[in-house]
Amino acid sequence: MKLNRPLLKQARIEMLPLIDIIFLVLVVFIYAMLSMAVHRSLPVDLPLSSAVEIDPDVRLTITVQADRSIYLDKEPVNLDELTSLLQDKVAAGKDPEVTLVADQDLVYQQLFAVLDRIKEAGIANISLQAEEASQP
Repeated sequence: MKLNRPLLKQARIEMLPLIDIIFLVLVVFIYAMLSMAVHRSLPVDLPLSSAVEIDPDVRLTITVQADRSIYLDKEPVNLDELTSLLQDKVAAGKDPEVTLVADQDLVYQQLFAVLDRIKEAGIANISLQAEEASQP
């Protein structure tokens, strides 16, 4: 006696939806990586320079805005306490490299006051941040 069993469909894997999902996940990871980029300075109008090299291995960032407010890695600090804070960072074993980001409208004397505080903290490796000037 022969039984008539219903024919079973063979299972198959649809590849196009899987490829769409993989590309979607890839795009999400790329956007997540871009948003995780470290920007430790506050926005200021940087001076222009044609000899700019951006150092990605920045340890400490000091931002001086046009209104003379000073930030150490986005934390507002007073000029008088800047030396002691930097000395604490140096004593903690951090690499004593400072990037100074100063507004182009900043009074020249204020910039040197900050540079003096950095030198008093015993940090000799100081770089000034600038934007690349566009070529005419």
